[in-house]
Amino acid sequence: MGILNVTPDSFSDGGRYVDLDAAVTQARRLVDEGASFVDVGGESTRPGAAPVSIDEELARVVPVIEAITALDGFGARISVDTRRAEVARAAVAAGATVINDVSASLWQVAADLGVGWVAMHMQGEPCSMQDDPTYVDARTEVYDFLTERAATAHSAGVAEVWVDPGFGFGKSLDHNLELVAGIGDLVDRGTPVLLGVSRKKSLGVLTARADGLRADVVSPPSDRLEMGVALATWAMMAGAQIIRAHDVRPHVEAALAVAAARSNTPTPAVAGN
Repeated sequence: MGILNVTPDSFSDGGRYVDLDAAVTQARRLVDEGASFVDVGGESTRPGAAPVSIDEELARVVPVIEAITALDGFGARISVDTRRAEVARAAVAAGATVINDVSASLWQVAADLGVGWVAMHMQGEPCSMQDDPTYVDARTEVYDFLTERAATAHSAGVAEVWVDPGFGFGKSLDHNLELVAGIGDLVDRGTPVLLGVSRKKSLGVLTARADGLRADVVSPPSDRLEMGVALATWAMMAGAQIIRAHDVRPHVEAALAVAAARSNTPTPAVAGN
């Protein structure tokens, strides 16, 4: 799932794709690199982000989805990254077939519209979720919440449901790593799993540690690719079905490697390898 943020303030690429032509070009690039979904978002949910109005979010996402839908042979499904029913409905009318819902509250909207739904776990709200995230048992609490939401969605008639543990959404570094380490347990509960770790701050902390930098240093988003691919690969090996990422090609290559390892199909020997 390729990320297409059409916002001025997203944490790693804010402002790059607010222009319609730039957004459509990036959508094409994501698909050319192997994305099966393009996830269009018009409201930043980074830590500390303030909400935008519904009208503003609509003005950002609907023209982009309409323009992508109109492309000949686009070759990927469109999802809308929103927590608002009004935006979800308009996005689906414009061509989206999945609601990627950070609030995990729009299952009835997905059921009514006959589209897929991603339920993500978030403790608190984006503006304050990283102030002091607290759990007794993060893995059990998050996985139980997602299992309950998936069951509710299926009961409401949603045919396609995915669950996302919400890496970086109301979680400390230790919480994030605990959830990724045990993601196979979430897979085993039976609902397809989506994971989005791409360029998150926790990866910046891990990258800085690996580079031997001071404990208070966080590497910038541009330096977090390798850590993100590593965690995504771990998740795919455990059975995660969708990886949400800014940099599609490296994650597709990792997915192909995982698939090859699972199939245990020998590859031709290459000199020097």
